[in-house]
Amino acid sequence: MEARLFTRAQEISREFRFTYKAARFEEVWLLDSLFEIADHKWISDVLRKVKGGKEASVYLCKSGEGVEAPYVAAKIYRPRMLRNLKNDQQYRTGRADLDESGNVIVDDGTLHAMQKRTAFGEEVRHQSWIAYEFKTLENLHNAGADVPKPYAMEKNAILMGYVGDLSSAASVLNSVSLDSSEAQRLYERVIHNIDLMLTHKIIHGDLSAYNILYWNGDITLIDFPQVVFPESNPVSWNIFSRDLTRVCQYFSSQGVRCDARKLALDLWTSHGYKTAKEADPKYLDPENSEDMKFWKKQK
Repeated sequence: MEARLFTRAQEISREFRFTYKAARFEEVWLLDSLFEIADHKWISDVLRKVKGGKEASVYLCKSGEGVEAPYVAAKIYRPRMLRNLKNDQQYRTGRADLDESGNVIVDDGTLHAMQKRTAFGEEVRHQSWIAYEFKTLENLHNAGADVPKPYAMEKNAILMGYVGDLSSAASVLNSVSLDSSEAQRLYERVIHNIDLMLTHKIIHGDLSAYNILYWNGDITLIDFPQVVFPESNPVSWNIFSRDLTRVCQYFSSQGVRCDARKLALDLWTSHGYKTAKEADPKYLDPENSEDMKFWKKQK
């Protein structure tokens, strides 16, 4: 795999050169991940890394002809990052897998490879994780949520709106201290976004002040690969409640009075969901007497 990447990188580097001085393997991964995006004129240069992470890194790029904004952000996932992602199944439960175009995978061979966790299957699972982030950004941006504008998805990369300026990227909200009036205003804006997501049957799944950007008095919600669907995930209420708890922990530290449990309950039930969620029969074992008792009781 590495030999193939280095060979390909040597070929690509003749056509696509960038300003950012990356370490050798990082440069290879950047070239392989961003070449198609650059070839489609979405970007013209990679200027610097603005965020490094265990799952992905984000780079500031100079836009190409296909983007109206001067700068964009390229989020590039680490190679096969899902191999080391813990507890990802709790998020995947209840949602179909997507291919590299964002379409639901129906091919039996591909689905079988994913179930068996073959090398090919793991690559498809990895791609599905990325596709969910891109599709979610598209849906939420179109709905008016405070999320980056998505531009393109290719292989391991998502190209989206950049929050910040040429000299510095937006801070994560957790690193910002707010005065009381601004804290209250931003708290209400975050709750508005959570309510909007729930309206569109989406739960962030990992929301906290670490996944909210702050720039010039505004917030932007980021990092959506683990989105959860409230109607099909059997632990969706628990995940939603956890999101609200983390959000309220930050805003409480900034002087905002908020009750995470009550807020989560009010939002959840206002959209017609039940906290004691009925079990989907596909998650119950017909041979298990306790499962059958539970099914009969809820019916």
